Amino acid sequence: MSDTSFIQPQLQSAIGLLQNGKMQQARNAFDTLCHQAPQLTQAWFGLAYACSQLQDYPASIAAIDNVIQREPKNVKALIFKADQLVYNDQERMALAFYEGALQLTANQQNLPDEIKRGLKRGLALREKYDSEYSSYLLNALQKKGYQRGKVSQRFDEALDISFGKKEIFLQQPTRFYFPGLPQRAFYERSEFPWLNALEAKTPQIKSELQTMLTGSEQFSPYLERGNNEPNFVQHLDIVDNLNWSAAYFWHYGTLDDAIAQQCPITKRALDEVPLPFISGQTPIALFSKLKAGIKIPPHHGLLNTRLICHLPIIVPENCGALRVGNQTRTWHEGKALIFDDSVEHEAWNNSNEERVVLLFDIWRPELTEDERRLITDMLVAVEEYSEQQ
Repeated sequence: MSDTSFIQPQLQSAIGLLQNGKMQQARNAFDTLCHQAPQLTQAWFGLAYACSQLQDYPASIAAIDNVIQREPKNVKALIFKADQLVYNDQERMALAFYEGALQLTANQQNLPDEIKRGLKRGLALREKYDSEYSSYLLNALQKKGYQRGKVSQRFDEALDISFGKKEIFLQQPTRFYFPGLPQRAFYERSEFPWLNALEAKTPQIKSELQTMLTGSEQFSPYLERGNNEPNFVQHLDIVDNLNWSAAYFWHYGTLDDAIAQQCPITKRALDEVPLPFISGQTPIALFSKLKAGIKIPPHHGLLNTRLICHLPIIVPENCGALRVGNQTRTWHEGKALIFDDSVEHEAWNNSNEERVVLLFDIWRPELTEDERRLITDMLVAVEEYSEQQ
C-alpha cells in the first residue's frame, strides 16, 4: 500500500472534482486512489458515484461491490447499489438490495434523510413488484378456471398471504402450547355430530336466558383485575364492568348450582356436550353477554389444547362478528361457531342491543386419550403448585 501521507490530499482533490462536475477527471482520480488504497471506503464510493454520473452503471455497480464485500451491512452502499441496478434496468435484482437495507433499518430511528429517501424508493419498488406478481399469478390461475370462494377457502387465504394482503396468524397460547396441532382458526359444525342436539335446544335455552335477564342481575364482569383471563387489562371499557359479562354454569371446573337451577334445560344440554373435566381448570361454560357498541380487542387464549364453542342465543340485526386469525364469521342464532382461541381473535357488537352466546370449551379432537390424560395431569399439578404459593 502506498504511503498514506498523500492519500488525504488526493482524496480531497478527487472530491473537489466531483463537486465541480468534472466527472471523468473525478473518475480517473478515484480510480487511482482505489488502486493505491483499496481499503478506503470513501474512495470506492467516490468512484461509484462518478461512474453513475457518467451513466456507466456496470462500472458504478462494480465499484460499490468493493464496499459491500468489506461491509455487507453498510446500508448506504446497499441502497446505492440498488439504485444503480434500477438505472441499469435490473429492477428485480435491485429489490433484493433494497430489502436488505429495509431489514437492517427495521428497528432503527433517527435515520439520515438520505437513507430515508432510499428506503422509500425500496418500498415503492416492493409495492410495484408485489402488485405485478399478484396480478400475474391471479390472471394465470383464472385462465385455468380459478374463481375465488368457489373451491378452497384455505387456498384463497394462502394467496392473500402470498400477496401480502393478510398476515400469518399462528397459535400463541399465553399459558401452555402443545406442538403438532393443526393451525386452524375455525372448525366446521359438521365435524361435531353432537352439535345438532345442542342447536335444536336453542329456543328453550333462549327462553331460560330471557327469564334470567328479566330478574335480578346474574352476570358479572368477564374480565376482572388480577384474574387468569387473557391479559389486556388496559382496555378499561371491558374490565371490572358489565360491558362484557358472564353468567357461569361452570367456572374453572366448579358448577354454579344457582345458575344451573335457573336454567335446567341449558344445564342438561351442556351435560350432553363432551366438556373436559380437569379439577380447578375446566369445564368453562357460560352465557357471554356483549353490550351494544362494545369491542373485545385482539388477544390470545390460555391453551391450544382446547376449542371454544359459541352457540348464539341472542343476536341482534347487524350485530357484528368474530375474527379469528384471517377469518371473520358472523353469529346466527342457533348455529354454533367453533374456533381455536389460541389464535389471535377479537369480537365486536355494532348493534344497539346486547348479544349473548352460550360459550363453552371442548378438547381439541386431534388429541389422543393418552395426550388428554397427560395434559390433565399436568394442569392439575400446575393448579396444586399455584395453591402452594
